[in-house]
Amino acid sequence: MDRPTVIRGRRVLICAEDGPLLASERDIGDFLGAAWAEDADLVVIPVARLSNDFFKLGTRLAGEVAQKFVNYRMQLAIIGDISRWSAESKALRDFVREANQGQALWFLHDMNALEQRLTLAKG
Repeated sequence: MDRPTVIRGRRVLICAEDGPLLASERDIGDFLGAAWAEDADLVVIPVARLSNDFFKLGTRLAGEVAQKFVNYRMQLAIIGDISRWSAESKALRDFVREANQGQALWFLHDMNALEQRLTLAKG
């Protein structure tokens, strides 16, 4: 079950490992709606909740997700190991590196990395 929490003063919706996949552009609204219902401004989605197409940049799903979250001023953190996809795609590695340099979308290994990132962003 998805759960709201507060991390470093931020209202965060942590999506459960099990649940509907973010597999198409029309699924984005479900994640945003859940965040709005909890007054969250940051959504944490585990890698297990993303379809394989998310990591194939040619499908444009990752870009659509990022753009939609930016448009609605909602921060997104993808949590988990994406090495199996990034090992196969320089474009994905570049996308992740660029995203992690900004504030809208982060790809992080675990929740500890998220807490550290939020601490740095606050300080």
